[in-house]
Amino acid sequence: MSFTRRARTATAVVVALLAGVLVSDVAGFPGCAGGCNTPTAAAAAPVRPAKPAPPVLGVSPFDGSTGINPLTTPVVDVLDGKITDVSLYDDWGNEIEGMLSEDRSSWEPAEQLNFARSYTLTVNSKSNSGVPLTRTSNFATLVPNNYVHPYIEVQGGFAPNENTRYGVGTVIVAHFDEAIANKALAEKHMIVRTDPPVQGSWNWLSDTVAHWRPQNYYQAGTRISVELNTFGLELGKGMYGQADAKANLTIGDAQIAVANDITKQVSVFANGRLVRTMPTSMGRGGTTTIGDQTFAWWTPPGIYNVLDKAQVVTMDSATYGVPAGSAVSYKREIGWATRISNDGIYLHHLPDTVWAQGNTNLSSGCLNLNGENAKWYYDMVQPGDIVEVRYTGGPPLTLVNGGDWSVPWEDWLAGSALSPKHASPPAPSAAAEALGAPGP
Repeated sequence: MSFTRRARTATAVVVALLAGVLVSDVAGFPGCAGGCNTPTAAAAAPVRPAKPAPPVLGVSPFDGSTGINPLTTPVVDVLDGKITDVSLYDDWGNEIEGMLSEDRSSWEPAEQLNFARSYTLTVNSKSNSGVPLTRTSNFATLVPNNYVHPYIEVQGGFAPNENTRYGVGTVIVAHFDEAIANKALAEKHMIVRTDPPVQGSWNWLSDTVAHWRPQNYYQAGTRISVELNTFGLELGKGMYGQADAKANLTIGDAQIAVANDITKQVSVFANGRLVRTMPTSMGRGGTTTIGDQTFAWWTPPGIYNVLDKAQVVTMDSATYGVPAGSAVSYKREIGWATRISNDGIYLHHLPDTVWAQGNTNLSSGCLNLNGENAKWYYDMVQPGDIVEVRYTGGPPLTLVNGGDWSVPWEDWLAGSALSPKHASPPAPSAAAEALGAPGP
């Protein structure tokens, strides 16, 4: 676009006038002698500093809260400041220790709260501008209708010992002192870890007892950790877990004994190598009916594991319901006794049957050995070692008597509260109604 000479002249005049106005409106420029008070100069005036303020302090649970589950973790957080001090006491005067973050912006307790307690949480803080602020929260935890306490055991009802080496057939037991209604919730918090890892599962034998085992025997040297994290869980109507339970144990050598009723021999293997063969005399078989009770004299076939042992055991048939003084009753001291079933089947010394060991079954259900073999086995055996009894007559070993490893894996999984099939273990056969009365 082109302008006429007149237009160019007019434009130059306007620009000159605007330049003069701008120069005269800016303080300190030539033509504004002594400086000028202009809108631009007024905007650059200093702003008044903000009034010091307290920090923003958050405390949980809120003051006056009741029915707090002790699983709840009290929390303190501060913005625009630092925490200077925190105290948490229960109504018994016990102090709950806590931990401050490195930047002193948060705090939480180092231990759990407890049931049925009142707590006072006091927090002192100071803002970045130096203004202090104190806040106090009084709250109370819930009071359950009932408590349930968990215990960790191994086969035989004993607590695990970290200094003991256990057999490759070791069964982990979760034992509760009250019936568990919400087994699925409990089982989700019953954790078993192994190194090396194995596939395993819980199986509920009753409302108070669950067993855990792997699909196959452990490897020698496996390390096991067990956690029953039931504290604070509502496991029944108004019934809460009172505590957690933890245990660690280690699997020792792979020791498996195989009792063969065809050969009447017990073959003992250590880490896959045959180390000893022992002649035996097992249950003589048959049944006896006394009154309305029937007693069986078999050594049931199945996979047992070692429960415990004693140098001397008093074996008394009356403890199994056999009337004292009857033709089949007994009571005597037995040496070098290793128990493998809940109803009293042992591998033990019995000099009376040494002549029959290796050829004839005479016992009431136990596996008789001579003195040297019984002591050798007693000395080397570990709790949880496997004893496989093969080819004997009578009904098979039951789960209630310690036959965890006799249960097929699919049926074992069905006993879990988390099983998708929600199936029940198979019912015992009619033949299993006869009472075992094992003994010498």
